Amino acid sequence: MSVALAGTAPSTFEIKSAYLPLVALMLKSSNLERLSQEMAQRFGDMPDFFDNDPVVIDLHPLNVAEASAMPDFGALQTLLRQYRLVPLAVRGGTIEQTAMALAAGLTHAPDASVQRAPPAAPLVEPFPAAPVAQPEPAPIAPAGALVIDKPLRSGQQVYARGRDLVVMAMVNPGAEVIADGHIHVYAPLRGKAIAGARGNSEARIFALSMAPELISIAGIYRTSEVPLPESVLGKAAQVRLLPGPEGDDKLVIDALGA
Repeated sequence: MSVALAGTAPSTFEIKSAYLPLVALMLKSSNLERLSQEMAQRFGDMPDFFDNDPVVIDLHPLNVAEASAMPDFGALQTLLRQYRLVPLAVRGGTIEQTAMALAAGLTHAPDASVQRAPPAAPLVEPFPAAPVAQPEPAPIAPAGALVIDKPLRSGQQVYARGRDLVVMAMVNPGAEVIADGHIHVYAPLRGKAIAGARGNSEARIFALSMAPELISIAGIYRTSEVPLPESVLGKAAQVRLLPGPEGDDKLVIDALGA
């Protein structure tokens, strides 16, 4: 027979399990000067990209590239806070690295989960030479997407935080479109397009006329300094990320239509 016993609960507090969404910094080098330069290149013109997001510093990539490296965790935290990141924890380090991180005020979070890229899919010819048919009319934007109806001029920037971005007009040179999800441009794309801005490696970029200054998915980018092949330049195309077995991810550009 079941027995119910009366209990007493504290009147001033309760303890509950909680889950905190974290940004993971996959540290690949202990060279903080170079890290500062690359952070400035990536986020220097996007002061609102992070919004006091808590971050865990993952040292696995560092220990693969630089065995037994000892980064300056105090300086690293100062650098991250300049970009409105709040470093909380460290994972994947050696005993010595973890001890240094704890001394710098971080906590040890070995069980923190970090999103990884999916296994590599079979490579499909990225630049088919087949003629491209006229694209179909633009589909209705998916629910929750940020929709921009007006052309974006040089110097303008749009960021779809936590969702897809749909642009129904031209993205001119010098303009920048950013999304945590997919980017759809139903017009010429001539500026910068950054999809999967917070590490979503499954994000894609679609455009009716692909001629960007820069394309990027989950931090892997390609600039106009490397010209697109004639088979996709100025044509309807999509950009996707092909994960590599050793982290050598590649951007693949496919013509749309056949």
